[in-house]
Order: sequence, then structure tokens, then C-alpha cells
Amino acid sequence: MARRVLVHLGLPKTGTTYLQAALWSNKDRLRKAGVLLPGARHRRHLLASLDIREDPRLARRTGDIAHPWQDLVDESRDFPGDVLISHEFFGAAAPRHVRRMVDSFPDRELHAVVTARPLTDLVASRWQEWIKNGGALPIDEWPARRTYDPANEWGWGSFDLHDILQRWEQVVPRERIHVLPVDTSADPVELWRRFCGVLGVDADEFSAPADVVNASLGVVEVELLRRVTPHLTDFLSASDRGRWVRGYLAEGGVLPESGERFRVGREAYENHHVGRARAAVDLVAEGGFDVRGDASLLEPRPLPDHRHPGEVTDAELVESAAQTIAAMLEDVRTISRERDELRRRLVEEESMEARARGFVDEEQQGSWVRLSRSLDRFRRHGE
Repeated sequence: MARRVLVHLGLPKTGTTYLQAALWSNKDRLRKAGVLLPGARHRRHLLASLDIREDPRLARRTGDIAHPWQDLVDESRDFPGDVLISHEFFGAAAPRHVRRMVDSFPDRELHAVVTARPLTDLVASRWQEWIKNGGALPIDEWPARRTYDPANEWGWGSFDLHDILQRWEQVVPRERIHVLPVDTSADPVELWRRFCGVLGVDADEFSAPADVVNASLGVVEVELLRRVTPHLTDFLSASDRGRWVRGYLAEGGVLPESGERFRVGREAYENHHVGRARAAVDLVAEGGFDVRGDASLLEPRPLPDHRHPGEVTDAELVESAAQTIAAMLEDVRTISRERDELRRRLVEEESMEARARGFVDEEQQGSWVRLSRSLDRFRRHGE
């Protein structure tokens, strides 16, 4: 059998977080089984996806961003087995980018692994992830551009199955494109087993993690966050958005957790989403793709009976904002107490060190003591 490079390109919200958690937790075992996961951690695959797609935002990332794709290629060059690279942003690659991937591994077959759900299921959850990362458009105005842009990992090109399959099959033969329809009601271990089947390894030889679920916001909370993000004018870098907007505000426990699901607008659903989902079903039905699972799971589903974000009332937003401010104030108090305690300890340690060295006269010693007592009073007042 020819050695392979398998690029797992999503789709987003199709168990990718679960699969990637399983892959990285089994990195050493996979290598022994003949599958290399190159890179020290998953972030290298993210950076490689930006590199391949010529995304100009790679230059604004921190760390080693010189040539992340080539780094993965170099590490994989002498490995005798298969190579696996996984990040959902690869789905937005243009044919020329896929060609670059193929040309990077002249002695291997490049395969694509696509975990998939109908687009009608993905739009609302994908929009929510975009809002968590600093987006602000209303749900039915997103994506802003209806045309494909390979540098936009949040646009149609990253989660429209029909569009992705059409682009990738221009370079990769259909039989090397493995489509895994996802049943969200099934045990995630079942998806892991099918994924391992594509890799050619026995799933029972690896530890499958507990279900990994991205935190989801309810309709009120996501609409509140959408209203807040335009005011975060100093939180524009990827690290700021990831750590503070997404990590702290959206998923840090300060927003209420209503869990109320929501839907897109009927006009957007009927004019855009259903047609795109149906086109993917028809393309897969033509045959040639390696479908692992039940292809009927890709059929578009009816518009669910949930509220639309535009139906959230001002009173609901005010109540959610009030609870968020209260939670954030508790965090500020905790952080302030910790800071003050650290300052008090620092003063005491510096005073003791200075006395031990004989560098402090009585007047200076008195100043140190007064400062320490002031910090103590400040700390007690905060309590």
C-alpha cells in the first residue's frame, strides 16, 4: 500500500473537537501503529492551514510562524507510515492550495477526510462560533460575502460540503476523499471508530476520551455578545479574541447559561441553506467518494421550531447583561484580593531581605511597616 497523507479538514461542528482530542491524546500510540501526527501540538496544524491558504493574518500570529506547513512536511519526510494533519480551516483551501499540499509529498498519496453534516444544521452553530470570535453581523446577514474566499475560514467555503468537495476533487481523486456523515445523536465513539477505519488502525487499541463538547450559548446570550463585540475596539488580535472574547466572555462562565437553541430566518433558510445542502447530497449520490456511514444523514432538515435571535427582547438583554456584570464583578474582586495579597507579601519579603542585609535604618524601617499596614487595611476594606 502506498504511504498516505490524510488531511482531516472538518467540517466544523461535526465532532472535530472530539476527534482532535482523541488524536492528540493518542499521539504516541498512533505513531507506534504507523500514523504520524506531526507537530508538537494542535496549534501547529492551525498555523499550517493559514500558511497553505495564504491567509495574511498568519503574520499577526504569535510564535514560530515562518513556515508552519513546511515544518510539518519536513517532520513527516522520513516517517515510514501514514501522516495525519487535522484542522477544519483546511476546508477553505482553493484547488491551487490543495495542489501545493499534493506537491509537498511527491512520494505519498494525499487523501481528504471530511466529517460532514447538512449545511442546514451548521449555519446557526457556525454563526455562534463566529460571534464568539469577535463577529457582529446578524445571523441572516452572515457570511457577509456570498462568494468563496479561501482566506476566509468563517465563510461558506469552510462548511459548505458541496463547495468543498467540488474544490478538492479538482486535485484529489474522489476515491481518496473519505466522507463520514455524522449522527449527532449517536455515541461519539462510533465516529471515532469510523475515523480509525479510514486511518487503518484498530479503534479498540486507543483510549477514546469522554465526549468533548464546545460550550454553546443560548439565544439571549449570543445576541448580547453580538451587541458587545463592536465595542471591544482594543481586542482585535487573534490572541485577544481567543483569550478574552471567546475564552473569558463567551466561555468563561460569566454569561448566563440559558441553553435556549435558536434558528436562522426562514428567508435565508429557504433561499440559501436548503439549496446548498441539497447540492451536497446530489454530488455525493453521483458516486466515487468513499462514504463511511449513512449518507442519508446529509439530507437537509426542516427549519427547527426555535426562536430567532432577532426575537430576543430588550428586557431579556438587560437582564442577561446585569447577570454578566455581576459575575464579572465577582471575578474582579477575586483578582484584586489576590493581587493585593501578592503585593503585601512582596513588601514583607523586601523589608525582611533589606533588614537582613543591614541596609535599612529606623526611619526607612518605619516606612516599610506603614506601607505594609496600609496594604493590609486596603485588603480588609475590599473584603
